[in-house]
Amino acid sequence: MKRVLIDTNAYSALMRGESHIADVLMDCDVVLVSPIVEGELYDGFLGGSRNKENLAIFNRFLEKPKTVRVPVTYQTSEWFAEIKRMLRKKGAPIPINDVWIAASCMEHGARLLTQDEYFKSVDGLLRIGER
Repeated sequence: MKRVLIDTNAYSALMRGESHIADVLMDCDVVLVSPIVEGELYDGFLGGSRNKENLAIFNRFLEKPKTVRVPVTYQTSEWFAEIKRMLRKKGAPIPINDVWIAASCMEHGARLLTQDEYFKSVDGLLRIGER
C-alpha cells in the first residue's frame, strides 16, 4: 500500500497546479493529513484574502475517499523526541512543526510528500516530491 503524508508546501504546490504533486497523489492508496499541516494551512488561509474559498477547497480535499486525517498520539510524541534528539546530535535542526510532521510519517509508515530538502536530515524518513 502506498501511503503518503502531504506536507504544507506540497499541498500549496498542488493548489498552484504543479502536476508532479497531483501525479504522486493519484498514484498512492492513502493520503494522510496531519493536524500540524492543517494548522499551518489554516494559518495561511486566515492571513490571505481568499480565506473562505481556500478553506472550502481544503475541506473538499479532506473529503476525498483516500484522504485520512491522522491524530497526534503518544506514539507521535515518542517519534518527535527521537527525531529532535537525533537532529540536535547532528547539529541539523529543522523547524519544530516539521519535526512533528516527520514524527507522524514515521508513526504511520508513510512517505512524506514535500518540497523541503532539509527533511533529508531525518534518518529513516522516506520522502517524495523534493526538487
